[in-house]
Amino acid sequence: MSSTLLVTGAAGQLGQRVIHHLLETYKVAPGGIIAATRSPEKLADLAAKGVVTRKADFDDAATLPAAFAGVDRLLIISTDELAVPGLRLKQQTAAVEAAKKAGVKHILYTSMPAPDGSLVSFAPDHLGTENAIKASGIGYTILRDAWYFDNFLMGLPHSLEAGKWYTATGGGRTSNISREDCALAIAAALASDTTESATYTLTGSTSLTIEDVASVVSKVTGRPLEVVQANDEQFAAGLTGAGLPKFVVDMLVSADANARAGKFDILTNDFNKLTGKEPQTVRAFFEEHKAALLG
Repeated sequence: MSSTLLVTGAAGQLGQRVIHHLLETYKVAPGGIIAATRSPEKLADLAAKGVVTRKADFDDAATLPAAFAGVDRLLIISTDELAVPGLRLKQQTAAVEAAKKAGVKHILYTSMPAPDGSLVSFAPDHLGTENAIKASGIGYTILRDAWYFDNFLMGLPHSLEAGKWYTATGGGRTSNISREDCALAIAAALASDTTESATYTLTGSTSLTIEDVASVVSKVTGRPLEVVQANDEQFAAGLTGAGLPKFVVDMLVSADANARAGKFDILTNDFNKLTGKEPQTVRAFFEEHKAALLG
């Protein structure tokens, strides 16, 4: 493995795990990995292992070509800028332009399942970035991550306390996967020497309704959990009443609408293709994170 690999968002949860798997699972030499973030001082532990650290600020596009200099394979982890419409797409297209200027040979990007035609509020960011990558003429690997199991851990402890889980999914199915499994598959794609362009959709092995998930959570925790289906307006009102910002409310309502419309009911074996392994099941995930569920 002689390519130089760069991971953006290296201080974030996904970026940290991708680099972990590059080092520990795929045995990439630390000196062949560049960890980039807007605050490189947060990467001292990686630097101590021999990983190269660089500053990459997607809001300062002029600095990005230098940040990407000498890189063969660049992983752009989608940014978390969702509060300002269009900002994430602007950041990410700037990164693609910088990659072209820097002579990057292959771009990898973390997207979402079926962004074209999606009802999710931020789907245009992903579709626009995918299109910018394809238009760049650089070889690419697009990794469309299904909704993380991990996302459930944000609201489920409260739902378990109340005994009710409010949703507007209407019985729609979603092929959830763990963040850890996504990191494993993304690291596999980054560490490979393939130059072919490809798009992978990383999903779990089963597609689940919220009722399915709630049943597993009840079994794991021993607590009853009733799913209450709401319409979009009721769901939005409840989220707003809980103090969530409008852009988060819009995102969550649109995601449930997408599930209700069957647009998250996508199953692939792309995870298996990239890793040679089976994805973690919902039961195994919640067993592992039982303490977080119970608060």
